[in-house]
Order: sequence, then C-alpha cells, then structure tokens
Amino acid sequence: MRKAVKVIGYTLVALATVAALVVLYLQCALPNVDAAPAITIEKAPALIKRGEYLANHVAVCIDCHSTRDWSRFSGPPVAGTFGRGGEKFDHTLGFPGTFYARNITPDKETGIGNWTDGEIYRAITSGVSKNGEPLFPLMPYRSYSHMSVEDAYAIVAYIRSLAPIRHEVPPSRPDFPMSLILRTIPKNTAEATREVVLADSVALGKYLLTVAGCAECHTPQEKGAPVAARYLAGGFEFPLPGGAMVRSANITPDKETGIGNWTADAFVQCFKVYSNPAAMTASPAPDAFNTVMPWSMYAGMKEGDLRAIYKYLMSLKPNKNEIKKFTPAPATSSAKSSLTVAAP
Repeated sequence: MRKAVKVIGYTLVALATVAALVVLYLQCALPNVDAAPAITIEKAPALIKRGEYLANHVAVCIDCHSTRDWSRFSGPPVAGTFGRGGEKFDHTLGFPGTFYARNITPDKETGIGNWTDGEIYRAITSGVSKNGEPLFPLMPYRSYSHMSVEDAYAIVAYIRSLAPIRHEVPPSRPDFPMSLILRTIPKNTAEATREVVLADSVALGKYLLTVAGCAECHTPQEKGAPVAARYLAGGFEFPLPGGAMVRSANITPDKETGIGNWTADAFVQCFKVYSNPAAMTASPAPDAFNTVMPWSMYAGMKEGDLRAIYKYLMSLKPNKNEIKKFTPAPATSSAKSSLTVAAP
C-alpha cells in the first residue's frame, strides 16, 4: 500500500514538474518571432494617402481603434476619437478574457509615439507588441501578414500622421488558459504579396478581401479555428450591446443562400449606399436589426476595388449555408411585467 502511495506521489510530482516546465517555456520562449526590423519609413504624402485609404476603408484599423457610436446603425466611429483606442471586447461578446483596442495615435505617454516604425510594422504583420508580448488575434494580423510591404508601410506612415490623443487604455487580460495559448499564435510574417501579382483583377480581389479581414467574420469557427469547409459561408455569431445576436452573411456564390444572384452593380451599391451619412443616423431599437459590419468605413472603398472583390467571390465554389441573420434581444422580465400592467 505504501509503495503504491509513493508511486502515485512521484507521478504527481513528475506531472507537476512537467506542467511547470511547459508553462515556463510558453512564458519565456514564446512568442517566437524575429526582432522588429530596423526600418525608417519615408512619410511621403502619397504613401500617407494610401495608408489613410487602407486604414479607413479596407483594413479598417480605425474602426476598432476608435470609439464606435452604437446609438447609430452599425456603430460608426465618433469624430475626434480616431486611433485613440479603448473599445472593450469581453465575455459579454464571447471573448476569453477582457481585451481593449489600444491607443495607436503618436501620443508618447498613452499611444505608440515611442514605438519604432519596425515595431509598428511587426505588430501589424506578426502580432506582437513593442515589448514582444502577443496580441489577441481580434487584431487580424494573420490576414495583415499577407499585405504587400508597400501597403504595410503605408499604414505605418498614416498612423504616424494621426493627431496625438492622450487617452489611457487599460491592459488586456486574457483568461487562463488563453493567456498561454495566446503566446503560441504569433508567427513570423508570411511571404508578403508582391505588387505585380495584383495586376490580375481576381488576384487583386482576393488580396483586398484578405487584407479587409472578410474571412475573419464571414467564416464560422470551431474552438477558435476557422472551419475550412465553410470558407466565407457565414454564420459567425456576434452578440450586440443589449443582448441581440447578429450573424455574418454567406458571401459565397451560392444562389439560394449566398450572393450567387447578385450582379456586380448590386454588390457595389450594397456598400456605396452607406456613403450617405443619413443612412447611419437611425437609432435602432433594442429589438431592431443592427450589425457590427462597419458599413460607413467600407463604403469608402474604391468602386474598382469592390468590383475586384466581387469578381474573386464569384470565382469561388458555391457553399450552401442558410443563415438566420438576426435574433432580437430577449424581452426582460421587467419589460414583460410593464407590458402586462399597461395592457388594457
């Protein structure tokens, strides 16, 4: 009996030691990415302009790193908050912890004014911060890693041009074991897309769709990983403030459940209708349809780029997947009670 107890004890000690070593390895050796490149990006007006277009209308960096006005349809960014960060993503939205979009303005105390160009470039394309800590992949760096070097540099140049905003953002706090898993996700930058490839319209559409992170939202996930068989078939769930649920649309060319019956003009108009600020002024009721899709930002995408995305989508295999787009927030017991009292 004593011998059995000793064996069990030794086994438990061994397991605890192995577990401690694994945790130590994850904490100290990962993320395993290269040092930030020693680069200085020329802040030429044309490069800044390209970065402004990408950060506001394609990669939509400004969407997450600003304050969104959820009293209006699709939560457009609030003027004067561009880049200051602070948006909260926590358990109420289905995240494994509490995460904040950081301040990416050039403020030296609360923003990234003390980061080098190389550190910003590495964060965008490899998913680690200035001090080498992993970023939660809500920041779609796995998509941005396919960005051309020129476009990544353009975004860095544009971010540098933002007005500094003094705005302290709390640190993100991933839950365990996500705090350890998170360290395994960042990788060295994938091979950047070469500009010459983008001369083909379908290739350009695929590139823009990737950089825009469309697959991040329009492909359902299981255990945090995208379901390859459902690429762009929709169904990813997004809880909305107030308890409603919206699901991403099927954007494959399936004619029954996707966009297979759409024309290129209809696809473009679906975005461009939100170029009119009046389309964003409605204050949706708690049970009215709303969406996390940043329509006001994507509406600024160039028509030629939208047509290229449409052409790429039409080149894909149709994927039948019926989506229930929206579920209103459930009525609260107090609301039900009020309705009962007010009933004639």
